Amino acid sequence: MKSDRAAGAARRMRRAPTYAERDLWKVLRKTDLHFRRQVPFGPYVVDFACHRHRLVVEVEGGIHDLPSVAARDLDREAWLTARGYRVMRFRNNDHPEDIVRVILERVSADTPTPGPSPQGGGEQKE
Repeated sequence: MKSDRAAGAARRMRRAPTYAERDLWKVLRKTDLHFRRQVPFGPYVVDFACHRHRLVVEVEGGIHDLPSVAARDLDREAWLTARGYRVMRFRNNDHPEDIVRVILERVSADTPTPGPSPQGGGEQKE
């Protein structure tokens, strides 16, 4: 579900990432979360996507503080959320290691912990 325009934009953006995107990508690749970068999503391109955890990570600069850009970001986030993805936003000047730590905390908080076996058997008898 991607547009040709978004796919072309994604290819261009992969060839020329921002410094913040490049640095974060180096750290994300060391995790086992299997992120993709500059991913076309319908009419949009997201900075990073982890399909397994239905997570989108955006790294943003000061232009996203402008009201018109912030409004477009909200529309895009609503579109992604309607398709079951969560969006996490970070600033360009955030440290990549800190970003990955927050992402890992979020993913592990969303992962259910297995409960005890309904058949039991793990208890020690006295």
